[in-house]
Amino acid sequence: MRVLRWLLVVLLLAGVAGGAWVRLATSGHWGERQSRGEITKGPRAPGFVADKTARQSLPGGDKQVLFGDLHVHSTYSFDAYNISLPMYQGEGSHPPGDACDFARFCSGLDFWSINDHAEGLTPAQWAQTRDMVRECNAQAGDPAHPDMVTFLGWEWTQIGDTPETHYGHKNVVLLDTAEGSVPTRPISSREQLFPGGDDPFTPLLRLLLVLSATDDQARQRYFDFMRFLSDRDELPLCERGIGVRDLPHNCQESAPTPTELFSKLDDWGYPYYVIPHGNTWGFYTPPLSAWDKQLRAHTTPDKYEPLIEVFSGHGSIEQYKPWRAVRLDAAGNAYCPEPTEDFLPECWRAGELIRERCLAAGEGAAQCAERAAATRANFILTKDSGHWTVPGASVEDWLDAGQCRDCYMPAYNYRPTSSLQYGLAISAFDEGDAAPRRYRWGVIGSSDVHTARPGTGYKEMMRRNMTDAALGLIGAPAFLTESEPVPDFVTLEEAGMSGPNFSRFASFFGTGGLVAVHSAGRDRQSIWDALGRKEVYGTSGDRILLWFDLVEGDERLPMGSQVRRAVNPTFEVSAMGAFEQKPGCPADSLRAVAGDRLLRLCGGECYHPGDARKPVERIEVVRIRPQSVAGEDVGDLIEDPWLVLPCEDGAQSCTVRFSDPDFAEAGRDALYYVRAHQSATPTINGAQLRCEYDEQGECVAVNPCHAGAPTDTADDCLAKAQERAWSSPIFVDYAATAR
Repeated sequence: MRVLRWLLVVLLLAGVAGGAWVRLATSGHWGERQSRGEITKGPRAPGFVADKTARQSLPGGDKQVLFGDLHVHSTYSFDAYNISLPMYQGEGSHPPGDACDFARFCSGLDFWSINDHAEGLTPAQWAQTRDMVRECNAQAGDPAHPDMVTFLGWEWTQIGDTPETHYGHKNVVLLDTAEGSVPTRPISSREQLFPGGDDPFTPLLRLLLVLSATDDQARQRYFDFMRFLSDRDELPLCERGIGVRDLPHNCQESAPTPTELFSKLDDWGYPYYVIPHGNTWGFYTPPLSAWDKQLRAHTTPDKYEPLIEVFSGHGSIEQYKPWRAVRLDAAGNAYCPEPTEDFLPECWRAGELIRERCLAAGEGAAQCAERAAATRANFILTKDSGHWTVPGASVEDWLDAGQCRDCYMPAYNYRPTSSLQYGLAISAFDEGDAAPRRYRWGVIGSSDVHTARPGTGYKEMMRRNMTDAALGLIGAPAFLTESEPVPDFVTLEEAGMSGPNFSRFASFFGTGGLVAVHSAGRDRQSIWDALGRKEVYGTSGDRILLWFDLVEGDERLPMGSQVRRAVNPTFEVSAMGAFEQKPGCPADSLRAVAGDRLLRLCGGECYHPGDARKPVERIEVVRIRPQSVAGEDVGDLIEDPWLVLPCEDGAQSCTVRFSDPDFAEAGRDALYYVRAHQSATPTINGAQLRCEYDEQGECVAVNPCHAGAPTDTADDCLAKAQERAWSSPIFVDYAATAR
């Protein structure tokens, strides 16, 4: 009896000890918080800035072109930290300091901005981010002529379940960096990291992660992640309806709509830009989400969103297309549209997969057709989770369904009514307005990188590090997703799983784009002013030089200009190809940064330009005539391309002129922007799903670029694509009495 009592006591103590260990392990008790990260001290070598200025200026011009990246995440962002873990073959933490060193010594940028997701930033991390920005600027030398400028910012990350509630993601970039001149808190889009408390990292999953560690180092990384999660769990929500300056510093502030975000930023009173991005990404955007509701809600769109990010490491959002992933009938009910020559809806492909399985199982054609129709109807009820309702379907089974077939490196599951061109073509007509309200965006590119690597597009290499390919590994474990193909669909509730098709998403990650400004100087204010003038353009990553001007006699008005004219406008475009890259890193980077750090950050490969430039093949001109009356068909207003102007074969630079002979006769407003195309070069995910086509041009098989399993990490999924630069538009409003 005594032995039994002792045994029960031992078991009780073991249970208590085990429970305590589990509690400590999953709460982050043994974890360490990330620091802001190391920052290399000292300016670049003498002559570094002078050489860049000479390479990035038009001879005889009064402005230089500066290249930057205004969309950069460190592992202070939840998704970035998540993919840095061993379960995703992650390379470990990349805090904000890594981004500073990468931008200076690996990609050699002129400016950049940190933009971690506000929804998860703690007060301590926001303070460390501010400190990093100030230190990075301090090491860049004379503020009037620095080797690099670092801006402070965050991302407002909003996702709605319906087109009516979805606004998308926007980066906030601030001019100032000093304490007392920046918001005390970043402003998030929602009041908690996981709305409704639906945290995927349940206590059980946290425990399984810790137990899955194969060594002490991996276990410590999970302990650190538990600390990261616990810090967010403990972050209190700010009280609603109180002015921004009256709230405590240590709460999470939220603005669920863009209008409220703009109001809070105005309440702070500090200079800022809000830059939307990723609006066509079907990864999280409802199929019929469109710019219209946001434009209608704007009072002064040019003030609050003067710029837009057209290209990033997640693809392009440029082009408008007439097809839709879902259609509405006359009664407003959603249905799955039939395929067209240039688009295969995912819902339709889902029905075909079930129909083919049904026929293979020996069922009758009529019954299989009914199942296909029911599958399509079921699919469109699931927003971004339809693939779970077709059990056993592989990435290859979906072919190129949902994708833009004739776009340049388009975003995944493209949403055309949220594209740049659609937004530029629409107008809002409200009683009392002197003129229609419109978006008059300046156009930029950036990276949206999640490994603290601003400006990754300088060399097409190291796909697993220089792109967000690891995001494609996010999802349910294989033992939960592997299932046998069956000849009928299941509902989302029956599937027991939800969320995007991450594995398919992996084929759409590339190296990031860049923003280029025509700036009077290298200092912070000069760059800021160029952004405000919209004298900016975006590139797909290569440092193409681009000028686009409206020409009137000796007068030139640059890209981004807005004018009123009664006569036909004439324009001039000049473009110069990006420099060919030499292998390795320049001597200055090798001198400044320790070899092991340089190897970890950029794989020993830096921006290292030679003297030869890549050829510019052609200039394309896009003309858009924005809606002049409500209800005009947007597809009739966008001419892409309106003109194609070839460059001399093999030329490293190209200058062309063109006029619009129809402007005055048409008597309506128009805008024009240009694309400069380099000759094709190997590009990571340049062919995305890598379709195989039959004689009719149909995609009959795909060879997707996988997320990065051990056997795939050496495959950079290279395919030839034409790097390009997009100018900001020149907006020419028609006025019969204008000059």
